Amino acid sequence: MIDDFFVFDSVAHVFNFEAKNAYGSAGQMFSNHLYAFHTTLTPESEPKLPPEEFLRRWTVDDIRRMVYEESGTDMLVAMPLPLTDLYHDGLSPWQECAELAARDPDRTIFWGTVNPLEGRKALDLMERQVGEYNARAFKLYNVRYDYGSPYPWRMDDPRIAFPIFEKARDLGVNLIGVHKGVPLGPQPIEHTQTWDMDGAAANFPDINFVIFHVGLPFLDETCWQLIRYPNLYADLAATINFIVRAPRMFAEIIGKLLFWCGEDKIIYGSEAPIFHPQWALRAFRDFTIPQDLCDGYGYPQLTDQAKRKILGENLLRLHGLGPVHRL
Repeated sequence: MIDDFFVFDSVAHVFNFEAKNAYGSAGQMFSNHLYAFHTTLTPESEPKLPPEEFLRRWTVDDIRRMVYEESGTDMLVAMPLPLTDLYHDGLSPWQECAELAARDPDRTIFWGTVNPLEGRKALDLMERQVGEYNARAFKLYNVRYDYGSPYPWRMDDPRIAFPIFEKARDLGVNLIGVHKGVPLGPQPIEHTQTWDMDGAAANFPDINFVIFHVGLPFLDETCWQLIRYPNLYADLAATINFIVRAPRMFAEIIGKLLFWCGEDKIIYGSEAPIFHPQWALRAFRDFTIPQDLCDGYGYPQLTDQAKRKILGENLLRLHGLGPVHRL
């Protein structure tokens, strides 16, 4: 915990940045962009890893130590990535994320992941991840690659996306996250926009969809969607980390989200090991929105009640774990 705030981290990856894991320059560019996030947004007062210490194969033990032993995190989502057309193992292989969850089954939840373009193969993998590894949700990635060239699919596509949502529902899963915004590697920025979330949310009102990275830089569009669909949520992963290096920018991000969708629809994520969780958690615990922004834009203040919901209670509720799940 951070003070008495229960912390449920929505995303940590077991990255494999080894050069041999990447398929050519597209994968290497993706890795380098993540390293740039690490060096740019980590505060000067915190350790910044040199490339040889960051761009390596991270282990389950590394992530457990960083999240549970070195920060005030109570629960965690082990989050794989399906980038098997950029990396041999997808970059954060789902098998290792399942192992991370198995180490602490009362504290760590496994989210599965698939490539919807693989059709029946993807549906079969969803069944395996739920049945054998207790996946409680799924994380999707809209931009795929073919020999380094982008090949996008949309969340509102009845042929590609809807069978995935229907399969999740059949498996008893009603929580799906998707990477939005934060274009990385060679993906065109338009493929990371949030326009397709309307169709997904409207056609599957019984499934809760999480827009990761709050769709940044498409924050205004995300806010307009959040207010119109009760089953859309925003995740602060890779966004909360502006809080120290660019606090006023973060104040405008969190202020807009609170103004449009309220404190019940915002979720915390650390993106460990890109960022060590503890410094952002400490900063968020002490953060307030500057009064001139509240006065000028009508932003609600970031209260302790809002912080409790964002740091843990909202994600607990989405997982059906009740308002507070203390260990």
